[in-house]
Amino acid sequence: MQYDPIKRSLGVVFNATPSLRKLFYKLLDLLLLRSWYIRRELKQWAKGKTEENTILDAGSGFGQYDYFMSGLGKNFKVQAVDVKQEQIDDCNQFFGKINRAEQVNFKHADLTQFIEEARYDFVLSVDVMEHIEEDVLVFKNFHKSMKSGATLLISTPSDQGGSDVHHDHEESFIDEHVRDGYNINEIREKLETAGFRNIEARYAYGKPGSVAWKLSMKYPIVMLNASKLFFVLLPFYYLLTYPAAFVLNYTDVNGTHKTGTGLIVTAQK
Repeated sequence: MQYDPIKRSLGVVFNATPSLRKLFYKLLDLLLLRSWYIRRELKQWAKGKTEENTILDAGSGFGQYDYFMSGLGKNFKVQAVDVKQEQIDDCNQFFGKINRAEQVNFKHADLTQFIEEARYDFVLSVDVMEHIEEDVLVFKNFHKSMKSGATLLISTPSDQGGSDVHHDHEESFIDEHVRDGYNINEIREKLETAGFRNIEARYAYGKPGSVAWKLSMKYPIVMLNASKLFFVLLPFYYLLTYPAAFVLNYTDVNGTHKTGTGLIVTAQK
């Protein structure tokens, strides 16, 4: 399944004005269950912090989490990195237009080589590690780049169907993935190998979230891959399906799950 062409097409539409870009971020926050989880974790971490904190967004993509983090307060400075130069250029331009360029900076970087010794108070990695073969090396680079006591937050698919793979013969729904998802014990062990402590890993995208993801993301992407004409029908599709997806997302993020297709992992240096 080709995901990047869909993202580029959406970018063309929503990059027309800063207001449309902000609307796009709001829509992602509503539709993506992982955004519900990530924003909750970020709010909890940022609560009560008044001193300056430096954040690394390792794999910034469209920049929606950088927009959210920079909105938590002027004391949060964000260094966002990604391997896609066109997204870096696009995000720097947008954040300049909304007068947040001094607070948020985007630059090109390969996470297997990126190290900035003891600089960051917080490292965020959202749906990135499933794309990188040398994951332990990246975890070690994160560890080196973090201050003592800093926090790492990872969102990634689990091996319980996280890339919509449920059997050995199936392929990942997103064809850029190098692994179909992490075993919960595997990611704990890899983070321990990299030097992290206080590692907590829990399942997200339980049964409610998995259904919501199919309604909000999988089915629209499948249809958009079949025909770009579906862009015209997309608002009507969400008008019908989103009320159910909202309830499912709310149920998932406020529940606990014995298993799930996603993992939310926190660790400290």
